[in-house]
Amino acid sequence: MRIVFMGTPEFAVPSLRALAASGYWIAAVVSQPDRPQGRKQLLMPTPVKAAAEELGIPVLQPERVRRPEAVEAIAAYKPDLIVTAAYGQILPKSLLDLPRLGCINVHGSLLPKYRGGAPIQRAIMNGETVTGVTIIYMAEGLDTGDMISRVEVPIEPDDTAGTLFAKLSEAGAGLLVRTLPGIIAGTARAVPQNDAEATYAPNLTREDERLDWSRGAKQLYDQVRGLLPFAGGYTLLNGEVFKVWQCRPADGPGGGADARPGTIRAAGGRLFVAAGDGWLELLQVQPAGKKAMPAAEWLKGMRLPPGAAFGG
Repeated sequence: MRIVFMGTPEFAVPSLRALAASGYWIAAVVSQPDRPQGRKQLLMPTPVKAAAEELGIPVLQPERVRRPEAVEAIAAYKPDLIVTAAYGQILPKSLLDLPRLGCINVHGSLLPKYRGGAPIQRAIMNGETVTGVTIIYMAEGLDTGDMISRVEVPIEPDDTAGTLFAKLSEAGAGLLVRTLPGIIAGTARAVPQNDAEATYAPNLTREDERLDWSRGAKQLYDQVRGLLPFAGGYTLLNGEVFKVWQCRPADGPGGGADARPGTIRAAGGRLFVAAGDGWLELLQVQPAGKKAMPAAEWLKGMRLPPGAAFGG
């Protein structure tokens, strides 16, 4: 049986490695094109491409997988099954109809909840306590295909998007190798999704990083940890961007419990901000033009004027 694997970020690497370790014939890997990264904007291979090259698997990187030449290049490998995991592009019907066993996707949520490109981040940001991985047969809609298997993964109170990505990527890899035998044998039972229960997890935007201090402290904490380590939350201080990389709900500095949202207080070398329903302690911050640092370091030598506050 010939498999074409399609994936791009680190999330997909354990699934690729699990297929290879289980002895499946991966005829080719399809990944997004290499992109410039870092301050020097160096062209870097995607994590999946790097893993595929290490495994000695041919790699295709079409700019648009919908283009006829891209479909033809994939068809040349005569796949019996296409496996995708966070590939990053919607597959055209010509590809979905290509393999005799169909196309399956390893999706990082308990579908039909959190369809879309940022299910892991948004599950944390929305305060969920459990998520998981669902393997589906792919359809033309966005994560709408019939469900084949799933596994639940708890979201711990201190999980970030980064730690949850790692947990779900490993859970997805294990689920994939357990699910494939039934797909190959034709015994896998697929269950349609209930569209009435569907929720969506669109890719994050700059607005998702903005901290609205009128929200609750727990909501703000969930927002920041749902962004880490890929981005931090941000606010404004004296008209300049001030980033928050780590924080936690706290009892506060004492006194002034009715402080308006955004009010900054320092006490005992700790930095607190009033939220809509309590206080948030900032642990790691990044003032404009500087590197990220512990909040206590930023406070050294600072004179916070009375009424100092973060803006929107």
